Amino acid sequence: MTDMNTRRAIFMRVLTVGVCGGVVFICSCRKSLPGCSGENGRSASSAAEAVEPERSSGWNRPRTADREKERWRMAERIRLEYGLQDERVLEAMRAVPRHWFVPAGQAAYAYSDTPLPIGYGQTISQPFIVAFMTSVLELEPNERVLEIGTGSGYQAAVLNEFTPNVFTIEIVRPLAERAMETFARYGYETIRVRIGDGYLGWPEAAPFDAILVTCAPEEIPGPLLEQLKSAGRMIIPVGSEWGLQELVLVEKDSQGGIQKRSVMPVRFVPLQRGRE
Repeated sequence: MTDMNTRRAIFMRVLTVGVCGGVVFICSCRKSLPGCSGENGRSASSAAEAVEPERSSGWNRPRTADREKERWRMAERIRLEYGLQDERVLEAMRAVPRHWFVPAGQAAYAYSDTPLPIGYGQTISQPFIVAFMTSVLELEPNERVLEIGTGSGYQAAVLNEFTPNVFTIEIVRPLAERAMETFARYGYETIRVRIGDGYLGWPEAAPFDAILVTCAPEEIPGPLLEQLKSAGRMIIPVGSEWGLQELVLVEKDSQGGIQKRSVMPVRFVPLQRGRE
């Protein structure tokens, strides 16, 4: 797993990218991007070439040889440029076809080290951010994990590499429906999607061993803390839209006590409430 020295090295690399390459922490949530309106967003399923994934019964982790070399190069970039050495996460990044989850107009850039617009003012997250946030959760097989902010569905598909018990919530109905179509098309049979307010979590499916949040509330939502299992972990960006934000690792001990640790400064788009 990622130790503190590795995280410091990643932190320094992130600062460099943030200054020289523009803001890279805009993940699958809510902010308008130029030239990417909801009306013009195209289905992620239409972006993929007609290569049928391999399928199996039960917990399915779809596979394809299509653009495999690009996935390997992407994972090696994460390892070499950012210093992330979590081999399980790197293997997941090699396995999940990012191009399945991007609009047709962005398919050529699917393995670039950048977020990409997916319509409705949202993006598919930068590959490094997906890998890093997955790594710090230290997921074990069959744990229950909740994602807030489904977006394209890519992060949920990466989480699906570790456990079949993935629950994901998206407040923008067209994106949630598109993600569900993508999951169905490629055979992600166990990922469960809810359309609604992620701030409230998914109480019927709680408690969760891990929670991953892809947009920033000003404070950690109380319902998510309540739904985190004892010995559970949550990774969440926290802060105002225009002020300082921190990526925070939250851990709950066996007595229900909460420990919070800042991992790195980030810039995420804000968590929106109460609309579809």
